[in-house]
Amino acid sequence: MTVSFADALSTTNDADLLRETERARLRALVSADIVRARQLHAPDFQLITPIGAALSKDEYLGAIASGQIRYLTWEPAEIDVRLYGSGAVIRYRAQLEVIFSGHKVPLHDYWHTDVYERRDGQWMVVWSQATSVR
Repeated sequence: MTVSFADALSTTNDADLLRETERARLRALVSADIVRARQLHAPDFQLITPIGAALSKDEYLGAIASGQIRYLTWEPAEIDVRLYGSGAVIRYRAQLEVIFSGHKVPLHDYWHTDVYERRDGQWMVVWSQATSVR
């Protein structure tokens, strides 16, 4: 299979765009910018938390809006990207500190795996899973 320069450039551009989209999503979550976060999460978004709870978009963003979940720090390391047409999977390790239901969860490392889809020309996160690093 031969890959043209234009295809390789397009793949690089999409990968960089996905990395920046994920960083923008994290900034929105940490700052509790729910308007921006809604734009970056697909309507059918689902998060699987490190303790195995499944949250819909409304449940997750509602918890952030109400202060039940308050991110203090979310610093991603290098973000790896795998592109599959109009879909992509990203994976990265991050340090995260959060207050959950009034209880501070100290700074800790987590692996994050996210599935993105291009919808109406915009990359949106559809599934997200976080795993605690022991």
